[in-house]
Amino acid sequence: MPRKLTRFSDLMKAATSGADLRAVIDYARCKLLIDGKEEPSVKAIGGMKFIAWEFFDRGVVRNPKAYLTSSETVLIAHPRHGYVHNYVKVRIYEDDAVEIIARYLKTGTMEVVMDETFTGKFGEGVQIFAA
Repeated sequence: MPRKLTRFSDLMKAATSGADLRAVIDYARCKLLIDGKEEPSVKAIGGMKFIAWEFFDRGVVRNPKAYLTSSETVLIAHPRHGYVHNYVKVRIYEDDAVEIIARYLKTGTMEVVMDETFTGKFGEGVQIFAA
């Protein structure tokens, strides 16, 4: 059974020990930002495996906080946009803040047709499980 991680230090221990990591994101429990403006969030839940991930300590990429990040891109059929690449990037910071970037990119041109940023808290809107 996967175990639920409750804080950043648990995430780092699991990641560096080679555990399989999965995120479950309850977007309705996160804040949605579109073009820098807060919008009502969506009632949707998503999940992703951390196939590849990277850790950046404070200052490595001019970042004030350490974070672990993972992203995934999958081809989907969207009712309005047709076939698009669904790109999701999750950043989990050392203070348990979480940022999720979701974009739809047109196949072929990679034009961005949807761009949303969600912010939340590790253990609340964003759950991480290790197996």
